[in-house]
Amino acid sequence: MNYSDSRARMQDLRRRIEETRREMHALRDSAEPESVVDYTFSNLDGPIRLSDLFGRRKELFVIHNMGTSCPACTMWADGYNGVYDHLTSRAALVVSSPDAPEVQRQFASSRGWRFPMVSHAGTKFAEDMGYRSARGGWMPGVSVFRRGEGGLLRVGDTAFGPGDDFCSVWHFLDLLPGGAADWHPRFAYPKD
Repeated sequence: MNYSDSRARMQDLRRRIEETRREMHALRDSAEPESVVDYTFSNLDGPIRLSDLFGRRKELFVIHNMGTSCPACTMWADGYNGVYDHLTSRAALVVSSPDAPEVQRQFASSRGWRFPMVSHAGTKFAEDMGYRSARGGWMPGVSVFRRGEGGLLRVGDTAFGPGDDFCSVWHFLDLLPGGAADWHPRFAYPKD
């Protein structure tokens, strides 16, 4: 297939993806929200409740991050700096990991992260939200919460993984011949 024909076919597939997204949005909007408890996390200032993480916003993104042991979660988090102001103009955002608050602070500082972080260590938060594997490991993703008269509600969530919609690196690599091939995220890369 020549490049022009391939490009036209790719545009058609992207239109179908957009149609699927509209169907997903309609399904999400029709789903009954899930009531959640007001979990207590910890940060450098001490205990902090889920309800406090909203600040003055009605909605909250909580990123489920596997912590300092995961180069992929680190890559996703590196990308939050660029979109942080855009997202928080609409909703609050916090990254939750099993790492202790001081470990989070040191790692965030080394990466130049500017978003808030909380530790869910010692809580059932990640497990209750579906971000703990059957073998006990942590899993990456995002949960979206809304606060209202009925309390705290989870109104959406999705897992993160290679090729997902929440890390542009995968989509750039997809444009290369062979896509990501055997590439994997690292904490640092050799300089050419």
